[in-house]
Amino acid sequence: MSTNDTPPEEPKVPEQPPREIRKGPQPGEQSAAPSAPRPGEPAAEPSPPAAPGPPAGPAESAGPAESAESSGPAESVEPAESVEPEMTGRQRLAAGLWPLRASRAQLIVALLLFVLGLGLAIQVRSNSDSGALRGARQEDLVRILDELDSRTKRLEDEKQQLEDQRKELESSSNQAEEARRQTVEKERQLGILAGTVAAQGPGITMKITDPRGQVESDQLLDALQELRAAGAEAIQVNGVRVVAGSYFSDEGGQIAIDGKKIAQPYEFKVIGKPQDLEPALNIPGGVVQTLEKEQATVAVTRSAKIVVDALRAAKQPDYARSSSS
Repeated sequence: MSTNDTPPEEPKVPEQPPREIRKGPQPGEQSAAPSAPRPGEPAAEPSPPAAPGPPAGPAESAGPAESAESSGPAESVEPAESVEPEMTGRQRLAAGLWPLRASRAQLIVALLLFVLGLGLAIQVRSNSDSGALRGARQEDLVRILDELDSRTKRLEDEKQQLEDQRKELESSSNQAEEARRQTVEKERQLGILAGTVAAQGPGITMKITDPRGQVESDQLLDALQELRAAGAEAIQVNGVRVVAGSYFSDEGGQIAIDGKKIAQPYEFKVIGKPQDLEPALNIPGGVVQTLEKEQATVAVTRSAKIVVDALRAAKQPDYARSSSS
């Protein structure tokens, strides 16, 4: 054998890559069967088969987290639900109020509450109507109280006079003469009230000047009513005697009393107690303030002697007769 002879070459065995232990499912492979559920837990739904993918390359060793996740059963993926639009506050309020979901007991309670609220509202309104003078000053309230006391005193005096007359008629030896005297006195009093007899006494004079012509007949009528309520016994306006049946009207741009036109300034002559008549005209919201809002000027003057000499013709009643005849 020659030394240059080389030994025959041994056939080479192809090397195989080292096998990797795959702990999780690879793409293209199905996951292992889920483990049996524990007692009390719902059984997991089987997952759908995965779509086949490209051949897997050299697998890398999975980390501890991946191995823990892959070891568990596969969970089914549910389709996402459609998201509803968010409702506004007004829509939520409407949905809560309608349709009505009230029971019979709730309806009865609502009806009772409504009746109770209505009664309270009526009571409050009646109380507010009675307190019209709450905003008045203390001096005005004292003045009004004095007027009420004066009216009460006048009525008590009149009652006492009637009782005295009755006693005189019962105790008088000559009842016929006493009755005649009282009849004459009563006739004089009634004549003053009816305007058939002139009268004089203490009182006031009220003069109203209206340069703009804004004063109307109803405002003069309010002044007359206020004076009567304060105890006026005889009243005369611009030479016209005012009695119980007198009326005021507007005729052709002028004010008329019982159909007789009067021109301004309007002058009231009133017989009565001046301490009651003047404050009655000057109360808050009274005659003087109402006329001054119409740009009129009002002057009230007290006097110890007022003469009311305008007379009215006595009318014979057509149907009424004395009950003694």
